[in-house]
Amino acid sequence: MKILVVGGGGREHALCRSIAKSPKCEKLYCAPGNAGIAEDAECVNIGGEDVEGLVAFTVEKWIDLVVVGPEVPLVLGLADRLEEKGVKVFGPSADAALLEGSKAFMKDLFARYNVPTAAYERFSDFDAAVAYVKNQGVPIVVKASGLAAGKGVILCQTKEEAIAALDQIINQRVFGKAGDEVVVEELLVGEEVSFFALVDGDTALPLVSAQDHKAAYDGDKGPNTGGMGAYSPAPVVTPAVADQIMKEIIQPTIDGMAAEGRPYKGVLFAGLMITEDGPKTLEFNVRFGDPECQVLMARLKSDLVEALDATAEGRLKDITLQWRDEAAMVVVMAAEGYPGSYQEGSEIRNLMATGDVEGVTVFHAGTKAVNGKVLASGGRVLGVTSLGQDVARAQSRAYEAVDKIDWPEGFCRRDIGWRAIDR
Repeated sequence: MKILVVGGGGREHALCRSIAKSPKCEKLYCAPGNAGIAEDAECVNIGGEDVEGLVAFTVEKWIDLVVVGPEVPLVLGLADRLEEKGVKVFGPSADAALLEGSKAFMKDLFARYNVPTAAYERFSDFDAAVAYVKNQGVPIVVKASGLAAGKGVILCQTKEEAIAALDQIINQRVFGKAGDEVVVEELLVGEEVSFFALVDGDTALPLVSAQDHKAAYDGDKGPNTGGMGAYSPAPVVTPAVADQIMKEIIQPTIDGMAAEGRPYKGVLFAGLMITEDGPKTLEFNVRFGDPECQVLMARLKSDLVEALDATAEGRLKDITLQWRDEAAMVVVMAAEGYPGSYQEGSEIRNLMATGDVEGVTVFHAGTKAVNGKVLASGGRVLGVTSLGQDVARAQSRAYEAVDKIDWPEGFCRRDIGWRAIDR
């Protein structure tokens, strides 16, 4: 099979690495890719949001399967355009991708199909939203409804913070069009986890659990980011909890989407809070998480291409997945200043030395190769990923590898995995 992966981050590097191992993969392309992906795939200089460019390339190269990494191309309708050309796609249609493209749509769907979630209201008017906050009280959560690269969720402990968040999103437009509408909801208390399932429109096949760390700094302090690290498995997701998630959250969502003429195909990523009352849904994403994808791919023993192809063809009921018993962890190294402003172009040295640490793979996220050097070209730059007999051992290996990398302009959290280790 000729396969094209769309995207250029750590998630896509992990996908490319796994796809390249498959005997079913004859030729692998990635658009646009990065310095690390270039070792596993032929990188093509087409942006992930250039729908027409991607379609034209796919047709020209007779691509058999397109695997879409990021959410934006899906919301823009890339899967629809490719399927019009008779190309198999791993990823939902634009109608189905609205699950991530509009938190307001998502929350209303939850209400219609009794998917457990936080109480909420949706607003486009600033004064109405402020009145709701004053009536509901705090703590409370303010979310930009549209796509905001994982940064549009603001946890507010005081009414002043909530009003300021509403002002930033609705009036100051800090998230652009993503803030055309806001969702204001109750703050759920518990332990947050990431739960993934492959979905072919009808059948859902759960993957192993994972847990990420969104806050920028140790102790879960600082602003939310796209993710500073993750590990798998998440001990809080017991087999009983996983069954409950499938029965009460994943399957009702799939059935509801199908009933509304938006059949879902691809990977469904549920961000959940495990509360005293059971799992409740924070949000859905229509793609693999980044950095969770890195730990999932590290643990996957089965042929990824076979699973992706079965999802695209609607034959998931024939697939079973095998997983490594070891735990996996990824520590994200980011540019100083992230998730705010940061400098690009600093050189990352000594990456090869990480190969001396058993069980470690470094996935590139925001890098580019210039004259034989690896330069930082984004906010989240590297994902140092490790396997170990348990989370503590995986953590030890990951940080041993981190310490071998010579990049003074970067930083990372030093406590990834602390919840699992505390247990």
